[in-house]
Amino acid sequence: MLWWQGSTCEIHTDWFLLFVSPGDFSGQLLAYLSLGPIFIIVGFVTLIIFKRELHTISFLGGLVFNEAVNWLIKNVIREPRPCEEAHSTVTTKYGMPSSHSQFMWFFSVYSFLFLYLRMHQTNNARFLDLLWRHVLSICLVTVALLVSYSRVYLLYHTWSQVLYGGVAGSIMAIAWFAFTQEILTPLFPRIAAWPISEFFLIRDTSLIPNILWFEYTVTRAEARNRQRKLGTKLQ
Repeated sequence: MLWWQGSTCEIHTDWFLLFVSPGDFSGQLLAYLSLGPIFIIVGFVTLIIFKRELHTISFLGGLVFNEAVNWLIKNVIREPRPCEEAHSTVTTKYGMPSSHSQFMWFFSVYSFLFLYLRMHQTNNARFLDLLWRHVLSICLVTVALLVSYSRVYLLYHTWSQVLYGGVAGSIMAIAWFAFTQEILTPLFPRIAAWPISEFFLIRDTSLIPNILWFEYTVTRAEARNRQRKLGTKLQ
């Protein structure tokens, strides 16, 4: 399988079977989990197309900026990946810090801050409303941990590269959340009023505590109102 000798790693010829063997369910699961950043980006693009909300756009901007910072740090430190010969398809030959780890911890920490600080809790909040936030936060941290571990398991990064990636992503998330809340959010109403924003139906929902509940209640009320009008016309 795999062992280390000094600063090099030796790989047996059956090492690749670790990734293609149907019996290695852990490796297959971790390989799929490592695609998490791609799914998240696709999800953000889809959400922006259909919702066109400024905070979501800002969140995606933070993820892109986080990736740019990761690329910069990698090219400054230039620490190679472990077992470089094992992966010939990676886009960069440097591994410090792990971009997957940095991405996932940025996403998880920012989402955590959003859930508990941005989505303000009302005084009459129900137990289930609080419970789903706790459960979602635990899921976010769990996924971030699994994706980070997958990079070591699949021999793309060392433990230190994953650890520093997680730290960098967490710090970037806190800084970007503070920047969004203190600098960008006060500007959102003005940005939403721009002619180009109105043309593309870009909106600001910063002052709405729970956008899901708001959209649900407004949609339900409008549907009932239209149904009532329709019923009046048919009589």
